[in-house]
Amino acid sequence: MRKKTDDNLSGIIVIDKHEGVTSHTIVSKCRRLFDTSRIGHTGTLDPMATGVLPVMVGRAAKASDYLMADDKEYECRFVLGFETDTEDVTGDVISTSTFLPPENDVIETACGFVGKQSQIPPMYSAIKVNGRKLVDLARRGETVERKAREIEIKALEIKKYSENEYFMKVKCSKGTYIRTLCADIGKKLGCGAVMSSLRRTQSGCFTIETSIGIAELEAMSYEERVKRLMPVESVFLHLPEISLTDAEKKRIRDGMTLNMECSGITGLVRLRSNGEMFALGKATSEDGHTVVKQEKLFIL
Repeated sequence: MRKKTDDNLSGIIVIDKHEGVTSHTIVSKCRRLFDTSRIGHTGTLDPMATGVLPVMVGRAAKASDYLMADDKEYECRFVLGFETDTEDVTGDVISTSTFLPPENDVIETACGFVGKQSQIPPMYSAIKVNGRKLVDLARRGETVERKAREIEIKALEIKKYSENEYFMKVKCSKGTYIRTLCADIGKKLGCGAVMSSLRRTQSGCFTIETSIGIAELEAMSYEERVKRLMPVESVFLHLPEISLTDAEKKRIRDGMTLNMECSGITGLVRLRSNGEMFALGKATSEDGHTVVKQEKLFIL
């Protein structure tokens, strides 16, 4: 009989979220499938959205804060000619238009959104204002003022999908709402637009090609699921590494600092021992030495 809740369980599973469920539902299923309460994810997807949802399992959940700022890539479709209160096709229609702009105007207008800009988050979002989620307020018919947030559309491709529907690929910064982007394109065109589908194809270093559906994960044995976990180190490979002896590892685990002879290394580092990363460290330069201390411990 396997041990319940391994204290050293640590890894990342990339779920291909299916339509019609919340990100919270996926996380709850993973909590049960991996038999641990330590679960985190990076970047919520709406129920109608599908695609990449990185889930941090066990002690890897501590890495979530370092991954939220990663760029995202999406594929979406939007329909011209009306607006809804949710900015997507699931909402109530609040305005309609019989005007449909020419294809070239739609493409030119959409491409004009590439670059840094301010975006006002939608009411139907998980953002909190004065401790309350905007979506909860919206469902009660309330509207509150939202502060614009700085975002960046880093790349955008668009093509006509049908008479009044367009397909877009978008690479963007953290915090970008694609349905708000679609709605803003519609406003600028003067005809309105709502998002009709959304699929996240990449989140940071996690891609749809490395993802797995929750049904497939459920069909596996516990041991097979654990083998599927990516090591937490895989998302920190861009950081310099420092190899430590067992004695040095113990000092770091105990919250002590190390004076190292590795000049020129500052900031976050991967701390490795016996061939694996066990923690993130923070290195500073002091009196010609590099001082390293624990930032996050992933393996005991």
